[in-house]
Amino acid sequence: MPGGIRWFAAAAEQRAVYVQTYRYATATLERLAQGRAAGSWAVILDADETVIDNSPYEIQQARLGVPYDSASWDAWVKRGAARALPGAVEFTSRVRALGGHVVIVTNRDAMYCDVTRGNILRVGVPADEVLCRTDRANGSKDPRFDAVRSGTAPSVLPPLDVLMWVGDNIQDFPHLSQSIRTAPDSALSVFGERYIVLPNPMYGSWEKNPVP
Repeated sequence: MPGGIRWFAAAAEQRAVYVQTYRYATATLERLAQGRAAGSWAVILDADETVIDNSPYEIQQARLGVPYDSASWDAWVKRGAARALPGAVEFTSRVRALGGHVVIVTNRDAMYCDVTRGNILRVGVPADEVLCRTDRANGSKDPRFDAVRSGTAPSVLPPLDVLMWVGDNIQDFPHLSQSIRTAPDSALSVFGERYIVLPNPMYGSWEKNPVP
């Protein structure tokens, strides 16, 4: 079993860091939301390995000795069996209690949007909107982030002030890519405030980075 999958699926540290990160995000959001009108703002979260857990799929593929493939992923997604990750339900419920919208922006393809929405709601994450990828050639989330802020399609919500983004991939945050890994620390100043990142050692855009 690859170490990254074993850590994500079985390590006490995985649970601890997710609970810790979501508690910190909650405390930060409570400060950012002070004085804001209910319904005027949102938090944007990624889906996979941010609010729902696909490690059973990764374990399945590892035990079979095969990599990710579209057919096995299709079967997994359609099962709608991904569990909520530690802290995700509590955090998103607090967003709603404070008067914010919970928006999920995922790079799951549009054909999976209904089952993904159902899976997310079923595990207790109160998502107001789930925006999937419609352009398979372009995985950038920036147009969907802009749609949430401007209240334009594909969002069906009014214009919203996005107070926080939460994700496990650097591309879950506006206009960022792996290139920021070599930037000065000052370029990361928004992390821990409006950007909250979670660990994913199983897969991600980091996999193509050269090792120093």
